[in-house]
Amino acid sequence: MTDGSSIRALVFDVFGTVVDWRGSIIDEGQELSRTAGLSVDWPRFADRWREMYGPSMDRVRRGEIPWRNLDALHRASLDELLVEFGVSALSEEQKAHLNCVWHRLRPWPEVVPAMQRLRSRFILGTLSNGNVSLLVNMAKHAGLPWDCVLSAELVHAYKPDAAVYQLAVDLLAEAPGEVMMVAAHQGDLRAAAKVGLRTAFVPRPLEWGPERKLDTSPDPAFDIVASGFDELAVALGV
Repeated sequence: MTDGSSIRALVFDVFGTVVDWRGSIIDEGQELSRTAGLSVDWPRFADRWREMYGPSMDRVRRGEIPWRNLDALHRASLDELLVEFGVSALSEEQKAHLNCVWHRLRPWPEVVPAMQRLRSRFILGTLSNGNVSLLVNMAKHAGLPWDCVLSAELVHAYKPDAAVYQLAVDLLAEAPGEVMMVAAHQGDLRAAAKVGLRTAFVPRPLEWGPERKLDTSPDPAFDIVASGFDELAVALGV
């Protein structure tokens, strides 16, 4: 456990940790069904889309396809999903808009007020595989009060590559131990810790919906475990 006195900056995983990607995609998909006359199982569609995220990055890591940003990876996955789900009635404009649903994800309920508290003391930044334009648009849409937007796109890598965590250290000009990674995903935090960052685990048991049970038992090596960003603020003395 840390009291936060040595921490100068907090960098956050975004998808699942800060924003509810699943609920946001389901809601937009259901609205699209109403306006475009579709019949789609949107909860399953959202899950499949997110499940394709890791494998699409792995194809880049293996050299099967050139490096590309997350918008491009999401669009390739979306094109496959539309075939898989038998959706053929969308125009190119509608497909492009749907692909940008990732720019319009809504935060978990406590996030924005708690971030305002945290920002009174700490530098707040993203540290996400999302590309810069995606993260900036999301911040504008959701009112996320970032001081800076740091993206894996800047080093043409993806987490958990060490270069992404080192990016935060280098660009913020802080010692690794003065930067804390905040995430709902334990693998993300373990990778950050290897670079020397401090770690805060904020589990999101409903990230994949109420029916999928996630193991949220924390690694005892994490500096802080908090049930939400408001509890994180308390733990850090804000």
